[in-house]
Amino acid sequence: MKKLVKINKVVRKNIALLAGTFLALLISVILKINLVIPVALILLVIYLQFLYLNLSAQPFRLLNLIFLFVILFAVTYVVARQGWSVLATPFCVIPMLATILFNELVVSLLITVASSIIITTLTANNFYLGMLFFTSGILSNILVFGVRKRNTIIQAGFIIGIVQAATLLLIDQFRMYQPERYLFLFGNGIVSGIIVLGVLPIFEYLFSTITNISLLELADFNHPILNRMMLEAPGTYHHSLIVGNLSDGACGAIGANSLLARIGAYYHDIGKLQKPEYFSENQSIKGNKHDALSPSMSKLVIMNHVKDGVELAHKYKLNPRLVDFIQYHHGNSLVYFFYRRALENVEEDQEIKEERFRYPGPKPNTKETATVMLADSVEAAARTLKEPTPAKIEELVHKIVNNKFIDGQLDECELTLKDLEKISSVFIRILSGIYHARVNYPDEKREPH
Repeated sequence: MKKLVKINKVVRKNIALLAGTFLALLISVILKINLVIPVALILLVIYLQFLYLNLSAQPFRLLNLIFLFVILFAVTYVVARQGWSVLATPFCVIPMLATILFNELVVSLLITVASSIIITTLTANNFYLGMLFFTSGILSNILVFGVRKRNTIIQAGFIIGIVQAATLLLIDQFRMYQPERYLFLFGNGIVSGIIVLGVLPIFEYLFSTITNISLLELADFNHPILNRMMLEAPGTYHHSLIVGNLSDGACGAIGANSLLARIGAYYHDIGKLQKPEYFSENQSIKGNKHDALSPSMSKLVIMNHVKDGVELAHKYKLNPRLVDFIQYHHGNSLVYFFYRRALENVEEDQEIKEERFRYPGPKPNTKETATVMLADSVEAAARTLKEPTPAKIEELVHKIVNNKFIDGQLDECELTLKDLEKISSVFIRILSGIYHARVNYPDEKREPH
């Protein structure tokens, strides 16, 4: 069945590629545009298809990339047809957006190359102008890669403006004439930064993606959901913070997006806000709510926190990338505690099916969501250790990671055995630091005066 689905995806992808190729060539003929432009676009698409054969590994959607490409083409085309100076084209907007939105230098480099071809072709094959914008595009990719602050984008625009003016001076062989052109290019860089800053939220919404800047804003503990967790489910809140630390460190070790994993971990258990008292980390010493429930009813309450979390995320309009962490953080794993209780209480004529005590899924399909699932299980289990020595923590971490692997919970993601070993090492180091042994201080005795 999986092979059939995969074949269907490949067929649809090839049909879409052929249709897109025909449409691009047709539009070029109608608009009397040099065929170099559609050919460059088609080659870019084909290269990316081969570079990311696995669809789940793509940090982008081809339609989104083509949309960015078309925007630059349309702006440059209008500027050229109106007889305005092409120096007025905010060229670096597209490379900067591609880098920030997709967080992938290879992708942003390729779109910079294709965009430079547009400039060269639409300006009567002005090679020097194409090289000028190619240089500034490469620089903009580097300056905003991994950006976490909005003012960094403005600073990048300022630097790009200076470099563009300097590059034009080199092209003119230091014979400065028409000084307004240099001022124009300097202003072009600054304006590009301002435009990116303004349109970034729009493109995040259109592309259903999330940037480091938005992630850091969601890390603000004054966010309504996190604020509610602090007040209504303090145990879950503390658990989520530790899961965030574990996920951040582990994703950093395997080259995944550590910031995305951290923020995803903060929100992964928000569904527990519906019935916080039914989860062990929020229960008081007075009693356990599940003592009065049957195993089947307890299982429903526990499993429903995933569905409740998704509903709460939609209510607060969380980004779809964060909703993934809520949906995937248990995969289709077994609610073992209540499954075992059900087996203990079963009567002779009853049959307890394991499938009834499994989460509905889906399984995690990215390195980040899989890491959060592992961190969630490891942190919860570490709390149950009576004497959390480094040796016991190491044994526990390896046991849980191996069980998740054997149970097939990691089948849909790209984690390798080497990645799992690195993740386990990080978990062991961080948990050993949290649960380290403490010195018993003697009571302070005051001498009588």
